[in-house]
Amino acid sequence: MDRLHRITLLLGENAISKLKHSTVMIVGCGAVGSFAVEALARSGVGHLILVDFDKVEESNINRQLFALNSTIGKPKVEIAKQRIYDINPDIVVDVFDMFFDENNAPNVNPDFVIDAIDTVQSKIALYKWCSTNNIAFISSMGAARKTDITKIKVANISKTSVCPLASKIRSQIRELNLPDFPTVYSTESAIAQENGGREFGSIITVTGAFGLTLADFVIKKLIQ
Repeated sequence: MDRLHRITLLLGENAISKLKHSTVMIVGCGAVGSFAVEALARSGVGHLILVDFDKVEESNINRQLFALNSTIGKPKVEIAKQRIYDINPDIVVDVFDMFFDENNAPNVNPDFVIDAIDTVQSKIALYKWCSTNNIAFISSMGAARKTDITKIKVANISKTSVCPLASKIRSQIRELNLPDFPTVYSTESAIAQENGGREFGSIITVTGAFGLTLADFVIKKLIQ
């Protein structure tokens, strides 16, 4: 039996062939993105493109799949690449250790893009890039300061509610006249934190669920 035997039983040979011949780009390989990468690799997507400029920090260990004591200080995309090859050495993996913005985008043409970026302007730049290049994409909204995974939803950005990040994004895409697009978001109100400051608390049960939901959406679209 091969490593994709169980998913083949579930989805069928035709679906597995479609996944094998698909290319997905994940921008942001942290708390949300790392779980999306993991799910796509284990589901047989044949070509993954990873984009992230960051290195693993000790504070990432509570919620990021690629963050371990042994990986602290190393580029997230390189750790992700090694892990993907350990899952399935037949997957083609391209990595870009870079900060995605309007002036900095990889010269690639994936079938689908997952946005797991934290910063608003980089998210907007990615939406523009996908729209210009006619590439399908799905975007993660805010997963921080949430604890209830049952409140995680999938909807177009125009239909989102509660999430402050989604509100900012909605305003900007209206101003820029960008098309509507699917998102993963939460209808849970942000909870109060133990300490104030600019950093937001987060937990792996929620960030991981966001990432898996993004991957689930993409897999289903690719095998349609």
